[in-house]
Amino acid sequence: MEGFIELKKLSMEELAGVVSLYPWFGAARKELCRRMYSAGGEGWGLSQYSDAAMYVPSRKIIAGILRDPSGRDCSDGDLAGLLRKMSSGMNSRRVHVAGGDYFSQEEYDMVRKQEDPVFGSFHPHAGDYAGEKGGAAGESLAFYTETLAQIYADQGYYEQAKDIYSKLILAYPEKNAYFAALIEKLDQEIKK
Repeated sequence: MEGFIELKKLSMEELAGVVSLYPWFGAARKELCRRMYSAGGEGWGLSQYSDAAMYVPSRKIIAGILRDPSGRDCSDGDLAGLLRKMSSGMNSRRVHVAGGDYFSQEEYDMVRKQEDPVFGSFHPHAGDYAGEKGGAAGESLAFYTETLAQIYADQGYYEQAKDIYSKLILAYPEKNAYFAALIEKLDQEIKK
């Protein structure tokens, strides 16, 4: 297994380096406290133990080391074996997702026809509207909304509102009668 550190195999200097590189690594801090205490602990004072206690899930762990250093081993010494054992059991199981495709990919490939992807050409963003817009190539129809046209109309900018409605007709051809009626309404406002 790659990508993990076996804390039991590190020297004191390497372990201190891991703690300085990864201050939130609580297991490394716990192992460093355990080793410092078992080495005599004169180099460390209570402030170092209390600093280490801030980075472990429970301060009782550090307190337990200070009270009884021969406690149970909670390190990650056999982590590689545990991960191998867990991952070997996961590969043997097959998952069936409820609500998935009724046909498998192989069955679909057998009945697929040449004309199947015809509906992809009807996608609203499939064509390039740059020629239809009459504007710059980078201009987007998503910027033009009915709300923006209404704001222009409310402020008296009827020509700009008509221009936006015209672009909305190009963007949404299914609503062209609606936008055409709004343009006619603006024309009546202009005549007044």
